Formats: sequence, C-alpha cells, structure tokens
Amino acid sequence: MSTPFKSPQPAPRDGYIPVKNSTLYYREIGQGQPVIILHGGPDFNHDYFLPEMDRLSDTFRLIYYDQRGRGKSVGSVQPEDVTIQTEIEDLEDLRITFQLETVAVLGHSWGGLLAMEYVIRHPGRVSHMILMNTAPASHDDYMLLRQERRKSAPEDIGKLKAISSSDSYEEGDLETDAAYYRIHFRSTLRQPEDLERIVKSLRVSFTKDSIRKARAIEDHLMNETWLSAGYDLLPRLNQLRIPTLVIHGDHDIVPVECASHIALAIPGARFVLLKETGHFSFLESTEEVREEIVDFLYAP
Repeated sequence: MSTPFKSPQPAPRDGYIPVKNSTLYYREIGQGQPVIILHGGPDFNHDYFLPEMDRLSDTFRLIYYDQRGRGKSVGSVQPEDVTIQTEIEDLEDLRITFQLETVAVLGHSWGGLLAMEYVIRHPGRVSHMILMNTAPASHDDYMLLRQERRKSAPEDIGKLKAISSSDSYEEGDLETDAAYYRIHFRSTLRQPEDLERIVKSLRVSFTKDSIRKARAIEDHLMNETWLSAGYDLLPRLNQLRIPTLVIHGDHDIVPVECASHIALAIPGARFVLLKETGHFSFLESTEEVREEIVDFLYAP
C-alpha cells in the first residue's frame, strides 16, 4: 500500500493564528490529507521533528504548531493559565482557522496524551489518530514509567538531579539544559549523532526566560494529569470509534506496557512495535514510520 517517496514540498508556509489571550505559531508544508502534529515535552516546540517528519509532506498536508507559551508561541502567556482545557481549545481553534471539517492528529510523547484528550472531547472532528512514542494515559502508567526509569538508569537519575538543582539550570542556561537532556535521552538514543541531533533541536528559538516559562507550564500540566492520582484516560478511550495507530519503540523510555494499554483500550487500534528503536522513532526508523503512517491513512 505504501506510495513511493517523492521529494518533500520545498517551501513551508508559516505564520501566527490568534487564539484566546494568545497567538500560536504554525508551520505548514505539503498537500493532501491534513495532519496536525503535536509536539512533546510538554516544554519543547515542534522543531525537533525536522527534517525527518517533513518526508511525509510528499503525501500529506502537515500542520505543525508550537503549543501555547512554548517556542515561537511564547507570547505573554502566564504558566498558570495553561491547562488541558486551553490546550484543547487551542487545537480546536487551529482546526477551525484552517477550515478543516475533520483532521488526522499525530501526537508524539506528551503530544500523544494531548491527542487523546482532544479526541475524547471532539471525536467527530478527528478522522484518524496516530500516537507515536506516546506518553502514558494514566497516573498508574506514569508511575510505572518512573519506576522503570529508576531501575534501568539509577546513575542517570542521580546526575539529572544534580544538574536540575544547579543555579545555571534554574536560570534556564541553554548549555546546562542541553547537558540535562543529553543524559535524559542517551539511553533511548544509542547513536551519538542522533542524540546530538535531538538535543540541539529541543530549544530552537528558546531563551533563558522562555525555558523557565516552558518548564513552569510543564509542571502545571503534569500536576493536572499524570501527578493526579485519579487521572486515567483508558476507560474513555474504550468508547472511541476512531481509526488509531500506536507506534512504539522497543527501547523507548516509556515502557512498552504503557503503549500497549492504550492500544488495547481503543477498539480496533493497530499497535506497531519497532525493533532497535527508542523514543524518537521518526528519527531512528524514519522509513518504517513513514510506511506505517502512509498505509494507515490510506487504508480503506
């Protein structure tokens, strides 16, 4: 079913759209079925997807955006005003602005959780959902992630704590921030060049101030979701009737069980486990990811 790869569209289109009390930066490339791409973090922006995800632009219309208060959408947003509800409203405003009756949503890591939250609220607006290296869908699975992380990389945990308690990290120093994520992701990106590629792309267009703001937003969103003892999307996912593809890596920092719980909860979901692949499957298994997505979106 996969279509042959053609050169990506050479000229992306970008700009800003107004949303309630803020503006969102977007980047659009390609033609065809629209796919809104949701970045992870939640304290990053869309830049780490590039250029690998643009390979899909030969077949689809890709719409990336920086979530409220992050990247080029930093604006005058106050961290305490960013909630799951504002995240969902922003995504809905993006869909309306682009005049899309229905749209496919593709969420990576935190973006996977955001995609699930959106689809639960607006199932009639989503044609397909793709969860790529998705974050957990419940408090219990998030705790499983933390437990597995402590067991698999105890030395890294100590080093991360030391960095995160330093003055330079708290100030938002870019080099210290990079050092943190170099340790955080090294177990899931075993090729040094892939690790450097990701680390260097996580803070494109960020400053010290915007890093601190993004971290505060992350804390606020985590308290509302994973750190809340009753947080659990799985029962509501069971009510969905939307074609869903779950792509995960066998070396992901998010345990495979977390992704499989999501795939089992959504009726008819397709679960793909990529071998020798970590948390950034679009980078390590670029062609396999592309083929899976193309086949899924073109499936009858």
